[in-house]
Amino acid sequence: MKNKISRVLTLALALVLTVMLAGCNLAETSAGSAEKGYIGLSMPTKSSERWVADGENMARLFQEKGYKTDLQFAEDVVENQISQIENMITKGVDVIVIAAVDGNTLTDVIGKAHKQGIAVIAYDRLIRNTPYLSYYATFDNFKVGVLQASYIEEKLGLKEGKGPFNLELFGGSPDDNNAYFFFNGAMSVLQPYMDSGKLVVRSKQNTMAQIATLRWDGALAQARMDNLLSAYYSSENLDAVLSPYDGISIGIISSLKGIGYGKPNKPLPVITGQDAELASVKSIVSGEQTETIFKDTRKLAAQTVKMVESVLKGEQAEVNDTKSYDNGITVVPAYLLDPISVDAANVQEAIVDEGYYTKEEVGLK
Repeated sequence: MKNKISRVLTLALALVLTVMLAGCNLAETSAGSAEKGYIGLSMPTKSSERWVADGENMARLFQEKGYKTDLQFAEDVVENQISQIENMITKGVDVIVIAAVDGNTLTDVIGKAHKQGIAVIAYDRLIRNTPYLSYYATFDNFKVGVLQASYIEEKLGLKEGKGPFNLELFGGSPDDNNAYFFFNGAMSVLQPYMDSGKLVVRSKQNTMAQIATLRWDGALAQARMDNLLSAYYSSENLDAVLSPYDGISIGIISSLKGIGYGKPNKPLPVITGQDAELASVKSIVSGEQTETIFKDTRKLAAQTVKMVESVLKGEQAEVNDTKSYDNGITVVPAYLLDPISVDAANVQEAIVDEGYYTKEEVGLK
């Protein structure tokens, strides 16, 4: 009986020691994380799958390196984002990474961060009118537009002199600096064909002010496409649509299918896109959307983590562009990653083989 009690007491003591050691290790881990750095991650919305992936990728990478993170989504409401950033400042973060809802509205709150010694890095959307941005991590946004327009050029045979073809243009959100880079890149390819009459924009809507889509909203794009088709294409076929983003592309396709496009006697026009969102990649595989721009946000997240670590060490971060991104106050040093044009011919190689989606997810056999 005495031996049995002794064994029980020994086991109980071992359990207590194990719990105490685990508690010590947890405390050390937490203390280590706090000591290494506290990172605020402010993303614009959860309604777009790419922003969810961006935020989660960065949070995971930071946490794996021992940093504490605060990841917030503003649901495309400027006031939400400002409030969330102010809360991060109050919590005492060391660096804030911001993908802005509206790049024109964060001047004051970034000024507050600067006063508290908190560095700010713009993530894939330039923040304007502040001298207090440390860096900008993004893709080559002008090249995105060039790739989209070059795809239209190739598919319509414009270099071979074919035409004329009917084209309509859609732009991104006017409060997103990137939208203008996409548009300008595309127009650097398309404008000569428009000037020569090989591409005809029957609506004559060809400026960003006319074609912009607030908040990149697919429903707004669908409504505008409905109006364009009704007003200008009752007796004409539409041959191509420049769409800057997959969510907009899906809205455009819905509008076109609503009046009979997508049937053997009335094929869908060439339709571009961007972000390789799953719905659009599946649409490409099924033969509806024609193209998207794949921007591997896993690589962008990793590059941003490197930038943050350099800032925390008091070192210069790696950049490859010091001229392109003038935010109205200063030229922000940037690191640009390369985008990739994807259609049905290379979706396996560019996206599936890279482990971004599986064959089953995109509908490949």
